[in-house]
Amino acid sequence: MIKNLLKISLPLFFLIISAQLFAQGVKGKVTDSAGVAIPGASVLVVGQKVGTSTDGAGQYSLKLSAAGTYKVRVSFTGFITLEQDIAVDNSVKTLDFSLLETKSNLGDVVVIGSRSTPRTNIESVVPVDLITTKDVKAFAQTDLTQILNFVAPSFSSNRQTVSDGTDHIDPASLRGLGPDQVLVLVNGKRRHTTALVNINGTFGRGSVGTDLNSIPVSAIERIEVLRDGAAAQYGSDAIAGVINIVLKKATPYSFSTSFGQSSSSALGRDFSDGRTFQADFSKGWAFKNDKGFINFAAQYLQRDYTNRGGLDTRPLLYSANPTKGATETEAAYQARFANIKAADNARAAANGLDRNNMRVGNSDSKNGGGFLNGQFNFGKTTQLYYAAGFTHKTGSAAGFYRLPTQTTQVDLSIYPNGFLPFIDTKINDYSFSAGLRGKVGTWDYDLSNTSGENTIKFNIDNTVNASLPTGTSPTSFYAGELLFRQNTTNLDLSKKHTFDGGFLTSLNTAFGGEFRIDNYQIKEGELLSYSNGGRLIGTSPTASGSQVFPGFKPSNAIDKSRNNVGAYADLEAEFGPRVTLGAAGRYENFSDFGSNFSYKFTGKVKLFGDISLRGAYATGFRAPSLHQQYFNNESTQFVAGNATQVLTVNNSNPIVGQFGVGTLKPEISKSGSLGLAGRIAKTFTFTIDAYNIDISDRIVFSSQYARERTSAGALIPTGVVNQILNTVDPSAQVNSVQFFTNAITTNTAGIDVVLTNKFSLGAKSSLILSAAGNVNKTVVRSIQGSDKIESDATLKAKLFDRLERSRFESSVPKNKLNITATYNVDKLSFVARTVRFGEVTYLNAIDPNVAANGLPTQLDQTFSPKWVSDFSVSYQANKMWSVTVGANNIFDVYPDKLYIDPRNNENNLSGVTGSTYSGSLDNTSNGRFLYPRAVSQFGFSGRYVYGKIACTF
Repeated sequence: MIKNLLKISLPLFFLIISAQLFAQGVKGKVTDSAGVAIPGASVLVVGQKVGTSTDGAGQYSLKLSAAGTYKVRVSFTGFITLEQDIAVDNSVKTLDFSLLETKSNLGDVVVIGSRSTPRTNIESVVPVDLITTKDVKAFAQTDLTQILNFVAPSFSSNRQTVSDGTDHIDPASLRGLGPDQVLVLVNGKRRHTTALVNINGTFGRGSVGTDLNSIPVSAIERIEVLRDGAAAQYGSDAIAGVINIVLKKATPYSFSTSFGQSSSSALGRDFSDGRTFQADFSKGWAFKNDKGFINFAAQYLQRDYTNRGGLDTRPLLYSANPTKGATETEAAYQARFANIKAADNARAAANGLDRNNMRVGNSDSKNGGGFLNGQFNFGKTTQLYYAAGFTHKTGSAAGFYRLPTQTTQVDLSIYPNGFLPFIDTKINDYSFSAGLRGKVGTWDYDLSNTSGENTIKFNIDNTVNASLPTGTSPTSFYAGELLFRQNTTNLDLSKKHTFDGGFLTSLNTAFGGEFRIDNYQIKEGELLSYSNGGRLIGTSPTASGSQVFPGFKPSNAIDKSRNNVGAYADLEAEFGPRVTLGAAGRYENFSDFGSNFSYKFTGKVKLFGDISLRGAYATGFRAPSLHQQYFNNESTQFVAGNATQVLTVNNSNPIVGQFGVGTLKPEISKSGSLGLAGRIAKTFTFTIDAYNIDISDRIVFSSQYARERTSAGALIPTGVVNQILNTVDPSAQVNSVQFFTNAITTNTAGIDVVLTNKFSLGAKSSLILSAAGNVNKTVVRSIQGSDKIESDATLKAKLFDRLERSRFESSVPKNKLNITATYNVDKLSFVARTVRFGEVTYLNAIDPNVAANGLPTQLDQTFSPKWVSDFSVSYQANKMWSVTVGANNIFDVYPDKLYIDPRNNENNLSGVTGSTYSGSLDNTSNGRFLYPRAVSQFGFSGRYVYGKIACTF
């Protein structure tokens, strides 16, 4: 890594030295209309490969190779671009610029949400957040989902733990909805989703999202978050809204590197883990004579794992609890058990088996990638544009520890102390987009093609196939691969008509079409990763395949494709300077389930001054993903602390037919929003938007239908689930089955508020204060199964249990508040931010009102709101170099701890007979999880301290 950095740094150093040889040039300061310095403004010499950006005090300087007359162009997002000629002789001239805001002090120009003229975010007809490069770089979060989680109140995402592939791809939520109900665009073009469907016990279970972290942060100019239903404008998935990532264009050289780690104290222990190293680079080159630009950006990110696991509370680690003799007294049994436990503990100590035997926290991760963005201008009206990206990410995440007592899952000749298995992933993400836009007569056209691919290879390490003959199992396996590929072709036409006088002053007309092809594949793993070698423990069969993640079988392998054709029309009219109305309609036809028509109406009325009332009503849809239609596998999951073989079947499997469930249908939505937005006294801006979203036929991943057994553990032959599972596994090794189905109707309602004020405190200092909040509530209004499920109370109860309900209603914060202050004084910049994450609630599948073994249990838990505060200080040493130090979660805040039943204690022997308490009826999995993982608040790694060095020239 150091060698590579030197390769980059040395050429930059010589460029800097050589620049000092020129005596002539231009320098100055860039400010806004209030005289406040604008850091990061772009300053270019038109027609020359000379450019820079302003420093923290708004200062810039350019070295020129020869005397002459030059045209200097200054631009910054949200401000009117200025150009000015200057004659330069053999000296350095001074040229200051004062940029005018585009009608709003925020100046946040956005293109998403409307196909008419780009507007500022307070003038848009629907709510749009704009997150600039400065927002992205202000703190230590290095990947995009974590940045958005702390910047955008309506966005929620946290890293998951002990959840297979989901450990490596963060599920995200907008407005409390699922990861697959927000559409992601890059430069306005549809971004492909991942190959992963989340099937474990996390937020977003059963959904397929987009891996935002596959886009290098260094490549991003700004992020536009449309918080409004937009399926009628952009197509399937845009129920919650749209995230549009705009890539950098002609920018100066930019290089930064940072290092940090957790420095935390929890549970009386000091943690120094999660070391993170990041390096990024970007540079954009403007072609001569305004012929276009090309920008290249790259990023490398290495993150070590964190571990906040607790101690395993099971009394015995090496052997099962002894059976109490028929004539043995309780006292004698307890004394005998105490001796066995003492010997067990001594053996564990001698062999180095620690009761802190899990890895509960962030996975290991290495992520490197780059993005190319460019445009070539043919004349004044025609442009060829393109963007290409590639990311390679590797990760390693742990599963559940297999104790020596779990004899059907271990091979004691290989791992006498048991083992902690790992899921290692290799994720590749490719994307390419190219298009031609220009004019045909008076119409603007945009013809483009966008393709993308995401692949995930699973390698399982430090594990065994316990079914193989003793001592013969490998300890690592290739378990197979998931692949998703998408290709989208678009043709968009638009024209803006203006009218002199009269009631209608302008009309923007847009229409177009789209053709998309999706392809989803599951590739089988190696034979031993899924096979059963027939080894028995007594009369008990051993588990097939690699422990923690059995490989995909040949019967799981699929290669499925579909296509869809769409057409849309979009009208937006202005009636004088105060009224704007819009309407859009979109028809799409899918080859696998049919067609859908969505529509949307928008309106904005300027009430007085710069304050407007805006609103929208829209219908929308989300097509079931190919993943949801065809994913199938067999996995080992831990349910109530017990290893369970779970069969996931797709909707073409006869098993699903026996439940009466048919093919998947699209989710259908109806949404409305109403808000106020504007500016007061030139410096204070606000947006307040309320919304309501109804979704029917929402696709869920069913609860697990487990085999029916008697209280003694014997199978019930007449059980409905038993009869169904016996058709595929008469040996009863498969314990339960689950599948996808359109089962629920939900309502989501909330309000978003964004307030910002900017203060000029002098020629060299300024203060920006902002507050942004979201209040959100989702309610499951109805649950509807097939006729067969509805007619059987047991099947109905298991279709969508309390736990699954909580994933939709209470697993992300019900409210979030972000307060940020940025103070700039001369060369120093201080940024303080505090975010209040609202409460989340976990509901256990078991109703806590029902007694367990005659004793009450506390299975449900609400986790209280928490404030998480970040602070950083930056010093701009000179125009080129800056240094930043800071801390995220500076006060080392953690979520509430999981409730641990005091009876579930490895030193408490009162329940070892099993006659009073099972010891596994809390949510900690025998004490190993101290903080919640099934609900998503803000993570549990604690304080993170970091330093960063950046160079721009």
